[in-house]
Amino acid sequence: MTTEQYKNRADLIAALADLMEDYARAIDRDELELWPGFFEEQCTYKVTSRDNVAAGYPIGLIYADSRAMLQDRVKSLREANIYEDQCYRHILGRPHVVSREADTVRTETSFLVMRIMQDGSTSIFASGSYHDVLRITPERISFIERIVVNDSSRVDTLMALPL
Repeated sequence: MTTEQYKNRADLIAALADLMEDYARAIDRDELELWPGFFEEQCTYKVTSRDNVAAGYPIGLIYADSRAMLQDRVKSLREANIYEDQCYRHILGRPHVVSREADTVRTETSFLVMRIMQDGSTSIFASGSYHDVLRITPERISFIERIVVNDSSRVDTLMALPL
């Protein structure tokens, strides 16, 4: 489907919300191997702060420019990195459509991520908004670009899992 094929704005927002929920569930359920599949082959994934965006700094805390880089990140999390066992719980806002053209849509979606450690302690890990550019085809909706903009510039010493 292209953006024109959605009968109304509500249909488009519902489809986008489904994608956002599926994305978060893959991470929250430790199904990280599914995560790169939400992106186009050539894509951008960046984690940055609101301060960095306001200052125009192009580089973020995490940066990838292809699905292959995202797959490598998952592989390193599974096989090479050592970090305390933890999981996330995403709480998502409703996607806001910023703009749309033939087969692309720009959105912003608020998020809150709780981090649950192996000992059961839970804390607010991150809050902010996803700034996305998505491609809509008859087969699927996928991320061309996902910029994760954290409200805080304070970063935990370890951001093991993707946001």
